[in-house]
Amino acid sequence: MTPRLSLLLIAALALSGCSQLGAKPWQRGTLARADMQLDPYPVQSHLDDHIYFSKEAASGGRGFGGGGCGCN
Repeated sequence: MTPRLSLLLIAALALSGCSQLGAKPWQRGTLARADMQLDPYPVQSHLDDHIYFSKEAASGGRGFGGGGCGCN
């Protein structure tokens, strides 16, 4: 196989994946629901992380640290 033909074949395979450009308009309502998000309850997760890292007396990537009751 010549290099030009193999390059053409690779380009054709790579560009064939671009035919689907994401969700269809009628699917967006389903995907926008709160339970379909990566973190459906971001406020609750943030509070849980704050309490956990305060009790561990370590900073866990959220930008706060401390120890004790979790009121910092």
